[in-house]
Amino acid sequence: MSDALKHECGIALVRLLKPLEYYKEKYGTAFYGIQKMYLMMEKQHNRGQDGAGFASIKLDVEPGQRYISRVRSNHSQPIQDVFKQINERISEELKAQPEIGDDINKIKSEIPYVGELFLGHVRYGTFGKNSIESVHPFLRQSNWMHRNLILAGNFNMTNVKELFENLVELGQHPKEMADTVTVMEKIGHFLDKEVMQLYQDCKAEGYSKREASPVIAERLDIAKILTRSAKNLDGGYAMAGLLGHGDAFVFRDPAGIRPAYFYQDDEVVVVASERPVIQTVFNVPFESVQEIEPGNALIIKKSGKVSMNQILEPTVKKACSFERIYFSRGSDAEIYQERKNLGKLILPAVLKAIDSDTDNTVFSYIPNTAETSFYGLVEAAQDFLNQRKNNYILENRNTLTAETLQELLAVKIRTEKVAIKDAKLRTFITEDSSRDDLVAHVYDVTYGVIKPEDNLVIIDDSIVRGTTLKMSIIKMMDRLKPKRIVIVSSAPQIRYPDCYGIDMAKLEGLVAFRAALTLLKERNLYHIVDEVYAKCKAQENFEDKDVVNYVTAIYDQFTPEEISDKIAEMLSSPEINAEVKIIFQKVEDLHIACPKNLGDWYFTGDYPTPGGNRVVNRAFMNFYEGKDARAY
Repeated sequence: MSDALKHECGIALVRLLKPLEYYKEKYGTAFYGIQKMYLMMEKQHNRGQDGAGFASIKLDVEPGQRYISRVRSNHSQPIQDVFKQINERISEELKAQPEIGDDINKIKSEIPYVGELFLGHVRYGTFGKNSIESVHPFLRQSNWMHRNLILAGNFNMTNVKELFENLVELGQHPKEMADTVTVMEKIGHFLDKEVMQLYQDCKAEGYSKREASPVIAERLDIAKILTRSAKNLDGGYAMAGLLGHGDAFVFRDPAGIRPAYFYQDDEVVVVASERPVIQTVFNVPFESVQEIEPGNALIIKKSGKVSMNQILEPTVKKACSFERIYFSRGSDAEIYQERKNLGKLILPAVLKAIDSDTDNTVFSYIPNTAETSFYGLVEAAQDFLNQRKNNYILENRNTLTAETLQELLAVKIRTEKVAIKDAKLRTFITEDSSRDDLVAHVYDVTYGVIKPEDNLVIIDDSIVRGTTLKMSIIKMMDRLKPKRIVIVSSAPQIRYPDCYGIDMAKLEGLVAFRAALTLLKERNLYHIVDEVYAKCKAQENFEDKDVVNYVTAIYDQFTPEEISDKIAEMLSSPEINAEVKIIFQKVEDLHIACPKNLGDWYFTGDYPTPGGNRVVNRAFMNFYEGKDARAY
């Protein structure tokens, strides 16, 4: 509710399957691909605002012509900055050479960024800094066209150190220990080997060095390269790559943790992190946009041939549930309904908290991303009220008067917009700010809509750290003078760190973990903390596959309701006059609402890859030892 979760990242790929003349004739512009990329990236700005990057490749250029272009930005509005740079460069060239305006061949050869293959990326930084060097796409250059590799992805690897050491053992000298660099160099290593082997084959078949180049491009086996490269990857990922000669791929992790969707017709092949982005930008129906299956890669050859290849054996699908709860745009038909269901399913707990007194309850939401689950909650509340009306009418049908019936039918569920976010103020307060007086004013309150006898029910997507709840929202709601404040999370209690892309790396930052520790102290059970540490420490040098998540024991002594009540107590303060209650979604109901995205490790500790157990244990040891460090 407040705690800005950051998430990496969003990808966009467009491959034009027709000559550029086709798009000029049909759509009136040779810059069709660039325009579509702008829309694809802008429609995914929710997935990353720390940086943005764009790369393009021109097919079939003559030696000596530049065929790869790339631009990146970490400005405050990086997508706009990227395309401002692109547009300025194109305008400069057209102004300097006005005669090439309608000559497609000249446009392609003379103007950068114009091409047939495009890759874009928007990012939030978790692993690594937010310098321009951290912004995707990354580029691995070579004088051999086939060995140029451009890579961008939505991923976090749990075993970067292991992957880094693998590269060192291969004789490489990686420039830094970051997951993107490490993965790119690993793919690059096997790309180099494959190209050299194909060259030797061509040489044995009598091809000259120059003649071998197009043959290598045709024979290059992308699936084989990815299979060899992905052998030891542990993490959640959807990574996209372009090769200098024009091959492209998008590869998804075996558990389907990170999302990837694609669309293909006779004009384009398109990939994005979210389905409605493709639907909107290319005006295609829901059913035309398909999901890249876990463990598979969509491979687009320079020839335009498209195939789906299994790279790794899929595991149990554990697609990230936070995609459905919070991150992805709610305009996706399935996500919209799922978020409404999250609101509907939590109504019984809300009714219990307000003693079923809907007449004296106002329902609202914070922030705007919780609006859809709010609709579901209100619909369910209205159904409850209608059932109550029906029962009353049936029980009193012989004595009802027109006036009584009119009064009964006039009773409605009360909804109000009680808080409005001051976006400019939020932007001014930096992520690591400790200026609590500023945090307390992130939201403006709507006065005059709450009565002293009212319950005020506020629904949010999730409650992670609880900082702004404590410092701002509860205090702000209390100024409205309700009898009771009920904070509702459409997600379950977040108990464990994420290591696959969401910026929740430290256990002590999670309010549910702090609440469990407080309960252990209060009930003289804190020795469990020492026992968990000893078990984690004993596994420190185990292989990932043998590591067990022992941190679950911290929560085993308590019911979810006990932890919720303790969180409410911790986030309230003496000056709050209203009774404060906090309600979380049940994990079981989350799965009912979002049946295709069962990745719930943040709530249950059930990590989809072996590296997850190592990360949660490392996070606990960091907490116990007082180390302010990431666990991966």
